[in-house]
Amino acid sequence: MPLWTCEQCGAQFPESDAPPSACRICEDERQFVNWKGQRWLTREELAKSHKVVWRDDLGIPGLGLEPSFAIGQRALLLREADGCVMWDCIPLATDEAVSYVRSLGGLKAIAVSHPHFYGAVADWSAAFGGAPVYLHADDRQWITRPHSSIVSWTGESRQLSDDIVLLRAGVHFEGGTILHWRKGAEGKGALFTGDIAAVGMDRRTVSFMRSFPNYIPLSAADLRRIDDVVAPFAFDRIHGGWWGRNIPENAKAGFDFSVRRYLAAITSA
Repeated sequence: MPLWTCEQCGAQFPESDAPPSACRICEDERQFVNWKGQRWLTREELAKSHKVVWRDDLGIPGLGLEPSFAIGQRALLLREADGCVMWDCIPLATDEAVSYVRSLGGLKAIAVSHPHFYGAVADWSAAFGGAPVYLHADDRQWITRPHSSIVSWTGESRQLSDDIVLLRAGVHFEGGTILHWRKGAEGKGALFTGDIAAVGMDRRTVSFMRSFPNYIPLSAADLRRIDDVVAPFAFDRIHGGWWGRNIPENAKAGFDFSVRRYLAAITSA
């Protein structure tokens, strides 16, 4: 039986004779159903129509699909001595892409910011002997393909190594997660935010929304939460959720300014 991938968000669903009747991620108010209606691809169909490519993205190896698929997401590979941490995920794992990741030291863990980036986490885990997939427990209801490798972590933080920590930031989802890498940005620290703190086109500032595609703003309370989460950490760089959407330097100042600007906009009389 085939595995099914939602064409709109890239989430992978379990094996079944027929595709699911709906994608609960896309039917939620933070995402949307394809304007042409709910559409599905088998894993094999996706592999025939798309390929996984890899390239450097501001000093970090990244993986994405060509042509662009779903929300155009890309994954980043944070290299440490004992293997890579994959940050966010893509909807497809091919033999060629798996071989490339092995050439970088393989995967020791996968961590994802929120359900719009879950993709094919189970396939990527299986390719590396069941590498643990860290998804915050507050978002467990959005897991579309349950798998034994999924670690439903709880609380406000989860240490993945001496230098890498996951932080529950909320924003889009209750379990929305960002990652801090102390050794990132040549030792100045880097923050990996997906679109929980979305890098603007100026690549100096970020913005925040409950839903970007449906223009649902974020509350002041939720914004203050992510501000408090980020405050204790030093970082000079922010890596966003898509190719090139990064702040290369002075990112801490840019983040702080962005929070103040947003709060002023939504709280002014």
